[in-house]
Amino acid sequence: MNRHPALREPRVVVGGAILLTLVAVAAFAPLLAPHDPNRQDLLRMLVPPLWSADADPDFPLGTDNLGRCILSRLIYGARVAVIVGTIVPIGTGLFGGSIAIAAGYCGGKIDWAVSRVVDVWMSFPAVVLALVLMVGLSPGLLNVILATILVDWTRFCRVTRGGILSLMKLDYIAAARIAGASHMQVMIDELLPGVLAIIITLMSVEIGIAVVVESVLSFVGVSVEPNIPTWGSMIADGLVTVFDQPWGLVFPMAAIILTVLAANMLGDGLRITLDPRVALRHEIV
Repeated sequence: MNRHPALREPRVVVGGAILLTLVAVAAFAPLLAPHDPNRQDLLRMLVPPLWSADADPDFPLGTDNLGRCILSRLIYGARVAVIVGTIVPIGTGLFGGSIAIAAGYCGGKIDWAVSRVVDVWMSFPAVVLALVLMVGLSPGLLNVILATILVDWTRFCRVTRGGILSLMKLDYIAAARIAGASHMQVMIDELLPGVLAIIITLMSVEIGIAVVVESVLSFVGVSVEPNIPTWGSMIADGLVTVFDQPWGLVFPMAAIILTVLAANMLGDGLRITLDPRVALRHEIV
């Protein structure tokens, strides 16, 4: 039985496996976490991980400066990462991709106006813009998702628009219009399939970007509510005791790096397998 080319690409398999494992950890967090992530035990502050001499078997990865289980907080922090890393790529893909298809198809002043908006929007540093938006909004998971989508839609729009402009030069687009297809039919039936591989690849990469943006927002305290564990807030807590107990900082940073690496591997693998031109160059090399 023949497998899809994407499933034969090692980067897709490895990256997808890591991300699926992260989803499973987030889904079964109450079963996997050994303790309540917010439970404080001031008698067990800064307990080292299991492989250290003074370790406590009840806390495999040790505790933070308030005696909270690092492993439990790491597991529950995956929930926020998974939610943001799932909804944000879909939102940015739909929003940015739709604007790109409409602008590239209409051309003229509409395309020029969209391009100028994208240029101006992308001139601001993404993280700074997200912080400004969160200040204008209020802390909360929904607002974090909305702010991240508003920051990153331009990346989808610019790349997808380039693909649309290339497709508009092809004969089959003109043939569809001559055959009587409506504007909406041309955009959905003819243009969208041509840039779908680009959008899917960008969505894969956006997983890691969304996780990093949320971590930065939670690091400075403008993400979700304080009682919800996040990797960014764990890094902020770990900085306080980094010289006494560095593991509270190392573990959430490692989780973020692994997630971003997996997302980039998945995106790179999908780019090779879904784009025929890239796949052909890859095979030649």
